[in-house]
Amino acid sequence: MKLQTFYKAAIEAGIVNDPRGEAVARLLLAEENERYGDLKDDDRKFYDTDKLFNPYADSRILYGGGAEGGLDVRKIMAGIDVDPSELLLAYTLNRDRRAGIDLVLAHHPMGTAQAQLFDVMRLQSALLAKVGVTISVAEQLMDKRIAEVERRLMPINHAREIDAARELGIPLVCLHTPADNCVTTFLTRLFEGEKPARLKDLLRLLRAIPEYERAARLQNPAKIISGAEGNSCGKIYVDMTGGTSGSKDIFDQLAAGGVSTIVGMHMTEEHLANAKKASLNVVIAGHISSDTLGLNLLLDEVERANGPLNYICVSGFERVGRPS
Repeated sequence: MKLQTFYKAAIEAGIVNDPRGEAVARLLLAEENERYGDLKDDDRKFYDTDKLFNPYADSRILYGGGAEGGLDVRKIMAGIDVDPSELLLAYTLNRDRRAGIDLVLAHHPMGTAQAQLFDVMRLQSALLAKVGVTISVAEQLMDKRIAEVERRLMPINHAREIDAARELGIPLVCLHTPADNCVTTFLTRLFEGEKPARLKDLLRLLRAIPEYERAARLQNPAKIISGAEGNSCGKIYVDMTGGTSGSKDIFDQLAAGGVSTIVGMHMTEEHLANAKKASLNVVIAGHISSDTLGLNLLLDEVERANGPLNYICVSGFERVGRPS
């Protein structure tokens, strides 16, 4: 398939699996198109036109798309984290082994996608509201956290990986929030369907999923970090999308909204301390394993719509396909 086809199919999968609801994501796109229409010419030259069809600023073709995105993609080197070493590996495999790698796919953002990561964090406010947090409280706490993340991203050398990809001639794309949307929706539906009563039942569900089973075999299993196996799950909040960690001050509000258990990819010590103060259960499903699950679900949808692809898996990723 063409690179542009691959990219747009992945974004579409992210929209369809957006945990806010597909209609919300499409409304945001309509509002963005209206905003673009009102821009003056001087502002348009700095505008990222991908925003007109892609509501996830942390997912982009970073190098090799060209004006039409006409590159044929048959084999992908896919990894959770990609830096110049993975790009050099792809170049070397193509040169020495004729591996035929057409594209390097990263999950975590870099380049312009990393520079705009803070923008997707607004998604978290809507998710918090869905589980009972007052929307004005969610938005104000998230606005503070978004500003912190934006400042933290400002001094980073965003161009490093893209410069390496250009010099090596390796097309590069990153898909972050679309994949995180997929894992969030998948696990939310799983818990809603299976209704685990205790945290031990929730762990059993996670460990039956191939990506989490593999992580357990690698001695990095899903783990309870607040609460005990016999604790009741109650209302479960899957916290796995929206760019990066949200506000450390949100946990009392979650508890007040009726949430008893948070299932996340990772959690800082400061966030965990506040979750414990709010008497919330916290289950860490795993970072790389959750990212792998999300990316696999995303690739499944891309392949169902456009045909199969071949993969070389690096940087913590393992391709696990699921039947349609």
